[in-house]
Amino acid sequence: MDYLQAFNKLKQYNQEHILKFYDKISKEKQKKLLEQVEKLDLEQIDSLFKNIKNQENKQAKVEPIEYVDKEKLTKQEKTEYEKIGNETLSSGKIAAVTMAGGQGTRLGHKGPKGTFDLGLKSHKTLFEIICDTLKRVQKQNGVTIPWYIMTSEENNEETVDFFKNNNYFGYPKTDIKFFKQGQFPMIDTNGKILLNEEGLVKEAADGHGGVYIAMLKNNIIEDMKKQGIKWVEICGVDNVLVNMFDPVFIGMYIKQGFSSASKSVVKKYPEEKVGVFCKKDGRPSIIEYTELSEQMANDRDENGELKYGESNIIVHIFELETIERISKNILPYHPAFKKANYMNENGEIVIANEPNAYKFEAFIFDAFEQLDNMSILRVNREEEFAPVKNSDEKGVDCPKTARELYKKHFQIKE
Repeated sequence: MDYLQAFNKLKQYNQEHILKFYDKISKEKQKKLLEQVEKLDLEQIDSLFKNIKNQENKQAKVEPIEYVDKEKLTKQEKTEYEKIGNETLSSGKIAAVTMAGGQGTRLGHKGPKGTFDLGLKSHKTLFEIICDTLKRVQKQNGVTIPWYIMTSEENNEETVDFFKNNNYFGYPKTDIKFFKQGQFPMIDTNGKILLNEEGLVKEAADGHGGVYIAMLKNNIIEDMKKQGIKWVEICGVDNVLVNMFDPVFIGMYIKQGFSSASKSVVKKYPEEKVGVFCKKDGRPSIIEYTELSEQMANDRDENGELKYGESNIIVHIFELETIERISKNILPYHPAFKKANYMNENGEIVIANEPNAYKFEAFIFDAFEQLDNMSILRVNREEEFAPVKNSDEKGVDCPKTARELYKKHFQIKE
């Protein structure tokens, strides 16, 4: 695409300001900018902006979803699931994907979130803690799990260097592959695409729902096929108690015969601000706490359990075929109002002190509604969910709380 083609494309949607400083940037940046413009789906961006101003809330029929409580399994059920799970793990047909595109900004950490030191005497980072889990599977099942790590444009180089500098934490280098999630342009409150400090289109990572299309575009799905992978477990980077490749979970999922499965923990209390599993119009989904009425949030079944109490902890298993199918469908984007530094129309750098722009993110669970059904396994929060999301000042889901739960679970005395 040349300059004139780019200008004409942008003019149709009143976005030609993107090229205002074209003559003032280097030849290399000019080429990059034209490439960005060529990839822009201006119709989609325009539609997303209009939806911000005129949100249409389609009313779906919401119902509770069935789940299995791990603690209530009979000895026979548990033994059966463990047997199926261990056989599956030993087959070498399952892979791990860690979503690690974020920065540790909210933790006061400069760098990729996965490089955050939890504060143990061992100085283990979030990446190393996940690696420990994979090594346990390796030891118990005599097979090395292929490990795919989704980074972002912002943190990819630093993440790759971190693994190199730490000798891949003793995990086989050939079994670790990195791939980048997608980017999406940011817009201001008038729907204008922002320029970054370099005069290029300002982009932000497209959310964890971008994992499917990123796996497709980066040939990760193809690589998995070549290795004979049939199932993929996808998790976030910040849960220090993540129990990846739990034989009971895998066995239950395969026994039930669905194309996907997730783990849940029961809500601490009815009003807890978490997304919970449900069914919308008969299909699996997540309902946000803002969508739950007070009555629904407090509604209980005949056993006294919350009908909408299964919190999503981002531990999912998919058949590889299902991931490939999902990757070919565009998931909905959700707007988030954020602070963004940018170059204004006078060529000045504006430093944001408060939210001033929209970024758009896809959520991994938006794909669930493409499934007929899925398995849900409720697990114990204290044993499997200790996220590191906030600074210690917040006092919840922070390094301090995660560290204490981690030490208690693994019986570490420091």
